[in-house]
Amino acid sequence: MFTLPRFCEPDFGKEPFLSAPDAAVMPAGDGYLPEDFYATTIFPEYVKIGGRWIMVEDSRMDSCVVINGGIPRAVEPRKIKKGDMVVIGRADDGRSGVYVHSKAFEQEKETDDSSVFAFRTGKSRESSYSEDYDKLYSILRNDKERGNIVWVLGPACVFDYDSRNAMARLIDKGYCHALFAGNALATHDLEAAIFNTGLGQDIYTKKLMTNGHYNHLHTINLVREQGSIQAFLKKYKVGSGVMSSLVRNGIPYVLAGSIRDDGPLPEVISDVYEAQNAMRELTKKATVVIALATQLHTIATGNMTPSFVKVKGVVRPVYFYSVDISEFAVNKLRDRGSLSVTGIVTNIQDFLVNMERNLD
Repeated sequence: MFTLPRFCEPDFGKEPFLSAPDAAVMPAGDGYLPEDFYATTIFPEYVKIGGRWIMVEDSRMDSCVVINGGIPRAVEPRKIKKGDMVVIGRADDGRSGVYVHSKAFEQEKETDDSSVFAFRTGKSRESSYSEDYDKLYSILRNDKERGNIVWVLGPACVFDYDSRNAMARLIDKGYCHALFAGNALATHDLEAAIFNTGLGQDIYTKKLMTNGHYNHLHTINLVREQGSIQAFLKKYKVGSGVMSSLVRNGIPYVLAGSIRDDGPLPEVISDVYEAQNAMRELTKKATVVIALATQLHTIATGNMTPSFVKVKGVVRPVYFYSVDISEFAVNKLRDRGSLSVTGIVTNIQDFLVNMERNLD
């Protein structure tokens, strides 16, 4: 049975915490931060205020910390207002009133230290992923009722007949509480529902259809004519696919726009900062994030998702999985600061089918 790792709070009754001063603050300017601002990480962080160590709320990396009413909160620099009291100082070992708790969930592991040499240290096509799959199954079974599962999907997820159906069934089974994607994922999912194609290619046989390059444009036009994805699904009696499952189950989704989009579909958020705000509201509640075959959306989500979340007053880890056929894409997120990510290098169609077959 899956058991969440226990959160170990720092012992603030010891040094250097006892003699540390309150965190220093300075007022922000009109849309800019004090020069020596403190930048947040993915880990639990504490700020000393009025002699008490308080955990930073709304945690995410690459933000500043604003203290308001005695509460420290992570705030994106673009949202800063003139006069906001911003924590300053670059030290984070507790001695200056700021502490990064990077080992909050660290558990002892059995290791063989008899040799310092190892062939395998990273993630590649040749890596073993059996344990990663089994652990992910256990986490998802636990978080289906006790957590908040967010999927981040690239369009390749719906270019295959089996993977499209598998993702839809995972949503129907309750293994999705929110979904992030772009215009392409929704467009090609709906194209598959009407024409059984993805960019004009049959999603089962891979046969190229005559004038198939029109299909996704025709689909976008039909959705725009109806005014919404939901109205389109109703008008054309669409009961299959990812978007149908999301709407049918009342699952929130964010479709973030791109400069390369066709259309786009009516629900696509064209302003990138509005899209980021919408995604951020959902990542605040995430306990598991599974990102498939979309490097930009994966990095964007990873950069706004902390390594922990508080659920009903209990601090627990956030499990983040990056899945892609490209080793570079899987390892890129870790290089961007999301150190808690687990990478799986595989074909995402096979990954989704495995997920659906092993989850009730």
